[in-house]
Amino acid sequence: MKNYLKTFLSREAAGQFFRLGLIGGINTLVFFSLLNVFRWGVGLSSFWSVTFAFGLATALSYVLNRRWTFRLKDGYGTLKESASFYLINLAAWAVTAGMVQFGEWWFGPLDPLQLNAVSVLATVIILIPKFAGYRDVVFRQSLAGSTDRS
Repeated sequence: MKNYLKTFLSREAAGQFFRLGLIGGINTLVFFSLLNVFRWGVGLSSFWSVTFAFGLATALSYVLNRRWTFRLKDGYGTLKESASFYLINLAAWAVTAGMVQFGEWWFGPLDPLQLNAVSVLATVIILIPKFAGYRDVVFRQSLAGSTDRS
């Protein structure tokens, strides 16, 4: 476990985490823009607004993280890689949607500020686990293959 934790302190991991953060910032803007359009513009429930916004932002996230964060340029990835990415993001969506549902249960219908605040909190909570999942589960095989070819 100690050796695993040390892998997060390497120069390569720091670069990946930095790139993930930049892409995360872009995806966060996309997510929040879509969330607010779906919720307040279209009039969907908070649950469906989170769900649709999260799904669309996740598709963008996969492409950007594969190509730029982890610098994998060989094709489009495997079905296993894509499925793993979406499973990790399904867990992240569950945390986000669960926190929004809890917020609505606790406080009643959330106003725009409250909905966005709960979503920001969820984003912070899921950041490190998502990075570890992307690096160590989703793109691990492709990363190992790209290292072997160098």
